[in-house]
Amino acid sequence: MPRSSGRVDVHQHVLPPFYRDLLAGAGIAGVGGRALPDWSAGAALDLMDLLGITTAVVSVSAPGTGFLSDPEEAAGLARRLNDFCASLPADHPGRFGWFATLPAPGTAACAAEAERALDELGADGVVLLANNGGTYLGAEGQDALWRSLDERGATVLIHPAELPAPAVDGIPPFAADFLLDTTRAAYLLVRRGVVRRHPGIRFVLSHGGGFVPYASHRLAVTIAAEAGRSLLDVLDDFRSFYFDTALSSSPAALPSLLAFARPGHVLFGSDWPFAPAPAGQYFANGLKTGVAPKMLAAIDHANAEALFPRLGGAPAPAARTRLRHVVRRAGARVLFTLVQPGTD
Repeated sequence: MPRSSGRVDVHQHVLPPFYRDLLAGAGIAGVGGRALPDWSAGAALDLMDLLGITTAVVSVSAPGTGFLSDPEEAAGLARRLNDFCASLPADHPGRFGWFATLPAPGTAACAAEAERALDELGADGVVLLANNGGTYLGAEGQDALWRSLDERGATVLIHPAELPAPAVDGIPPFAADFLLDTTRAAYLLVRRGVVRRHPGIRFVLSHGGGFVPYASHRLAVTIAAEAGRSLLDVLDDFRSFYFDTALSSSPAALPSLLAFARPGHVLFGSDWPFAPAPAGQYFANGLKTGVAPKMLAAIDHANAEALFPRLGGAPAPAARTRLRHVVRRAGARVLFTLVQPGTD
């Protein structure tokens, strides 16, 4: 995919007309407390030009296929959505990539559709909801999917869904619950060893990782104490995630994200069309004023070009190594001693 080095947006959504009609037929008028926005490829390209985005790696947002109770219907919808997304790069060369939609991770059809989308349709990765009807990523029954994605060195965008509990009156789920949902999924993927057993998968956490960067040491201390693991190894697992900046490159959130994330692991995201153009401009401007030019170029496009080789012609990133990344902060060393006395 020849391209110039403009922005690469890894968190942008599509709402094909047939999908919108299916949602409406199921009585779904919005996601996370927001009404379903209008979408077209032309409108997407207009937004991309406004924000200086050369390529958008698009995905289907919540609820994905989860509103369908019949597994065969869900699998059929996933195939239809993926066939639609696969047409975008052909119709608009250089402007679109895509994450494949999968039915719920524990279903028999999930790994098969991942393989079809990645091997036959040329998907750039897959998108998975943090929870599907209350079953979170990392639950039992998902091993076949993780093995298949690991073998392919796949990139997985983890997108939040509504929490498996009633929303709090006056708090739209997208405002706070979505961040918790992403954090829960990340916690369980680390706690249950998925990221450690499958180092070939590159997991991307939406919206700056939810609360992960800010609460990473608190989360890691809990897992280390419960599982009898090294605190530094647990932090290493959390730092293996990639993070997109959708609605998260603010003066308050960005410093925490950049302090925690590994070099090369922060990617630009707009969240359009669920986040309207003014919101995209606001957070894009936060990047321009919040980071040095070299870091801005990395977040805008270079990190994504390394993650998605066909965007920039770079070799695919190697599987994550098991080298320990020593945390050189006195506080972390003190916590490490408390959790794992006598280890180094």
